This record gives sequence, C-alpha cells and structure tokens, in this order.
Amino acid sequence: MRTDIYLGIDMGSTGLKAVALEAGSGATLAAAGGALPYRQLPQGGCELAADAIASALAHALQGVAQQLGERLRDLRALSCTGHGAGLYLLDEGGRLLGASAVASTDQRAAARARALGQRLGDALYDEVGCRPWSGQSSLIAAERFQADPALRGRVRHLLFAKDYLAFLLTGQVATDASDASTAGLLNLRNGAWSAMAFEAAGVADLHAQAAPLLTAGSVVGQVSAPAAAAFGLPAGVPVAMGAIDLLASLRAVGAERLGHAVAVLGTWCVNAVVAPAREPKPQVGAIVRFGDPDRRLYLENSPSSMANVAWAARALQFPDAAAVVDSAMSVPLGAEGLRFLPFINGGNWPPGASAGFVGLQGHHSRAHMARAVVDGVAAWHAWHLKRLAAQGLGVAGRVAALGGGARDRRMAQLLAGLLGHAVERCGDDETGARGAAGYAALSQGADDCLPAPCERVEPDPGQQTAHADFYAQFHALVDSMAPVFAQVTGAAR
Repeated sequence: MRTDIYLGIDMGSTGLKAVALEAGSGATLAAAGGALPYRQLPQGGCELAADAIASALAHALQGVAQQLGERLRDLRALSCTGHGAGLYLLDEGGRLLGASAVASTDQRAAARARALGQRLGDALYDEVGCRPWSGQSSLIAAERFQADPALRGRVRHLLFAKDYLAFLLTGQVATDASDASTAGLLNLRNGAWSAMAFEAAGVADLHAQAAPLLTAGSVVGQVSAPAAAAFGLPAGVPVAMGAIDLLASLRAVGAERLGHAVAVLGTWCVNAVVAPAREPKPQVGAIVRFGDPDRRLYLENSPSSMANVAWAARALQFPDAAAVVDSAMSVPLGAEGLRFLPFINGGNWPPGASAGFVGLQGHHSRAHMARAVVDGVAAWHAWHLKRLAAQGLGVAGRVAALGGGARDRRMAQLLAGLLGHAVERCGDDETGARGAAGYAALSQGADDCLPAPCERVEPDPGQQTAHADFYAQFHALVDSMAPVFAQVTGAAR
C-alpha cells in the first residue's frame, strides 16, 4: 500500500537539511544535508554566499531524491523552515544583494542595537514584542547601507531564510508572521508590518519591500521546471509556507498544542512556549505573533548555546562537538571550580556579555574546560526556562529538549538536573525539518500525521543538591559580571 510522503527543508545557522517523512508513521524515509560555509568577517561579520546556499539545497534535495528512488512519486508537498532574522535582500533580478545573506549571529550592528535600545527599547517592545538586538534584519540592513549606500536603491524584496529557499524552488516571494515578528518587524496588535520598527532602524524604505504575509500551511507555489532540473524534484510539487524553525520544532513535538516549553540546544540558546496573548505584556526576551490572534510565542533567547561547544571543539582541538561532551562528562559537575560564561556570540543579559573562563588554575585540564563549557550552556538554558515559568507561561514542569545538543541524552539529563524536574527529549535532530514537513502536510489537509519520537529523561536523584548549588552559584557569578561586561564593551567602542 502506497503512503504519502512529505518533505521538510531546514536551513539553520550552520547547516541545511532535507528530510522525507512517511505520513501516518512519521518514519524518516530519507535525509540528506550538510554544513553551510559561513564567512567570518571583521567586527563580527558573518555572511553566507548565495552560491553556497544553492549548492547546499541541491546537495540535500538530490540526496533525498536518490534515497527515495521510485517513491519520489509519492511526494505530495514540501515546505521550508529556517533560522530567524539575519538578512536576505533580493534585487530586481531575484539575486541576493551583494551575492550573500547575513547570518543572525552577525555582530556588526551591536553598537547600533544598544543605541536604539536606549532611545526606543520600551516603545519597540510594546509595538513589536522585542527590544533591539544585533541580528535583526532591519539593523543589519542599516549597517550594510551605511557601509555601502548604493545597496539601498537596489533592494526589491526583504525575505528570511526559509523564504529564500522557497523562492529558489518556486520563484514566488512571500513570508509568514512568525519570521516577521521574530525579527521585530510585525505589529503585535494588528499582525501587519510595523512602519515604526523600520523607521526606528533608519530603513523606512524597506517597509515597502517587505514580502507579502501568508499563513503557515498555505500553498506558496509549485516547484518550477528550472528548480526541478536543478534540485532533482518533480516539477509541480506544491510548496507550502512554513514558519520559523522554532515554531516548526514546537509543532513537530506537539508542544504548540500542549503548551509545553521547549529548550532548543542548537547554535542559539532558544527557549520558548506558546501561551495565550496577555496584556500587560509579560517581561520576557521577546513576544512573537505567529498567526493565531489569541496566542503568542514567548521567547527567552541568547545568541549562543551549542555554538559555545562548537567553539570549544575548535579552540581546544577536539574532533567535533560530540567529543567535547564526551570529555566533559569525564569530569564532575562544576569542573572543580572552573566556570565558563557561555556568550561566545554575545548575549542580551548582562548587557554586552562575552564569553570567558573564570577560576582557571594550573590543575585544570582540557576536560575541565570542556565540562565548564557544557555546564554553562545547560545552566543558561535553565535560567531562561525558569524566567518563562516565573511569568506563568507554559505548563509547570513540562519542558521538551530539542536540537543537536539533545541528541546526547547526558545533555538532556544535565538540563533536567538544573531545572529540578524531568524533560522530554526528542532524539530526532530533525525536528525543524519534521515541523516543516508538517506544514506541507497541512497544506494538503493532512494535519498531525508526522509524530516525533520522544523520551522522558529524569534528573539524577543523587545529584539534586549539587545541581541546585551549582545553578545558584553560576548565576550569582553571571550577575556579578555585569560591571565587567560594561567596562569591556566600553573599551571596545
């Protein structure tokens, strides 16, 4: 008996993946992808060449098509998801401006974000649900236009990561509310693009270039004949509007429906929950309007989670991130007094936060340093999740751990210990792609047909006191570093 297949494509901060899933069972039938070679530039710049995106998309889709073989004819629809914010500007020929996209981890607009936050931070939070931050599309655009004023007049469309993939597949220009809102460019009250947000960033002209907003799960277009030839897919396959990767992941594990919080142990430190819209607005990191006028996506994020582990792998010469975690787990919690501040890509709190080791002494080894990094990553996720819980957002004690870091059960158990309760671990590292495939299924009237496998991970009962003590001491240390971060930030200006 033939069953339908839905395809999800996920473009994250460091890689692009495509996953084909079987309707009903939710089984993964094919998966392919690889790393995205971002270019690190001076002053914290981080860009990705247009041809690198196209090559990565072709590699992933051709790999899936080859694995599916004759079953490719059962592909009913596909959809895309991706990282939020960053900058994807198209010129009149449909090319990325400057032949490159800008990553959301780009830091060149950090000073601009701080200055705008001091002037209009509260007003913007009320209007769009977040205060200025360096990875916002509008602030990155302002920074690029200042460096090269000629770019401004060449812009025709403002998109986001997932939308650029859909454009390559269909030639259609569109986005959804979740990406627009995560970038701080959507009016929370009426769900329209915010003229105030564009004007505040100094790019009022981009307001007219913002893509049309479509509902996630609606059909954007079909795979074009040129795209079919380039990417190995059948022409005419429907391409559905997706959502930002975080919302796609929530959908994949049912957290959006159940009101559970999620911790995404990915490049970014992402923590979120879907809950009813509230006024006055709770004071969280960001509030996202994603389509449902009665609910919001509440976020507590920092720019780096497993990015800290990836950095440790490079700096400490481990083979990969998994080897960092393996080495870390050979050392007890707390790394014998060594602490790591997990802000390798900066941080929103304390202001101007940067990464570093504290307490480093001669007896500490590479394994101690790895342990300090892993402890810091998990502790910072716990800090964000506890902030959400303190606002009464989500079902108490229900958290799902997702993302590449959650593939290692030990990371999920460490997070559970620092939270003081069990977490649901989704060992499927492709929750973003699974969620995207879910939007593809929704576009064909087949909702909730791609269940994700999860397991309950309990904290180690023998380390309950040690986890509580470490958590309290770690966050006292971070709070005490605020004046140091302010001094370092001032010196760097």
